[in-house]
Amino acid sequence: MVSAWETGLCEKHLSCPQPVPISYSPCVGVFPPVKEFHLHLVSDSTGETVSMVARACLAQFDSVQAQEHMWSMVRSPEQIDQLLGVVHDQPGMVLYTLVHEELRKHLEDGCRRLMVPHIHVLDPVLNAMGNYFNAKVRGRAGRQHVMDAEYFDRIEAMHFALSHDDGQSTWDLDDADVVLVGVSRTSKTPTSVYLANRGLKTANVPFVPGVGLTKDPRRLVEIRRQRLRLLDQDENTDYVDLDMVSKEITEARRVFSKYDWPVINVTRKSIEETAANVIQLLSRRRGEAPGPLT
Repeated sequence: MVSAWETGLCEKHLSCPQPVPISYSPCVGVFPPVKEFHLHLVSDSTGETVSMVARACLAQFDSVQAQEHMWSMVRSPEQIDQLLGVVHDQPGMVLYTLVHEELRKHLEDGCRRLMVPHIHVLDPVLNAMGNYFNAKVRGRAGRQHVMDAEYFDRIEAMHFALSHDDGQSTWDLDDADVVLVGVSRTSKTPTSVYLANRGLKTANVPFVPGVGLTKDPRRLVEIRRQRLRLLDQDENTDYVDLDMVSKEITEARRVFSKYDWPVINVTRKSIEETAANVIQLLSRRRGEAPGPLT
């Protein structure tokens, strides 16, 4: 017997003359089974690159759950042997960003013996760049993490963000690259920290010139209620009253409009997406002309 998942139909429609895709099936409670597998991420540095690539790719698959095994700072054959032992016990795809040729070959040989798929996630880009620049790749681990001027700029920006969080130290806001303004629970602090990690001095204060952040009132009430519950505080307050929150949003928009501050609705945006919008706005003001802000 052919199962519903092999045909892409729900059980009720297996005999229909016209196939009904599962995503449009009128039946309730029919969901694809979650596929679980092991994913081994190997890096000779912090592992940030391979982790971000893996998660960006995983986000494109529904009903797939990966158990990530992060192997960072891998710089010796002994470490390769250790992780291969785990791959043997928990087989799964291996993604890696090793630049040292001997270590890379050691890992690839081990993966072939274990018959597990393995991919160097930077190879396509490095090969294309090498051909375009007519230059040889220098295999040095962690070159993007060197303690240069850019690194210390990021550290300085991080200190600035922490000391200018939630309206602190307003006397030197002129030194900020970005000032975030928004009503409570619009992710100002984490967005500030994220931007600081990109080297931008970021402050967040209520109703001070900068970039305004807004949110759908109903979603904002939901988030605020969750916060009050975590703090074990009374929920019978204007802080979570929908009418009051709606008025708060309206007033914020009026102030943003009065001073002609750009506004970002963060209702369904991740911190990374909000930060990307802020960076686009800043680049535009600096005359670097990125793509249009959406």
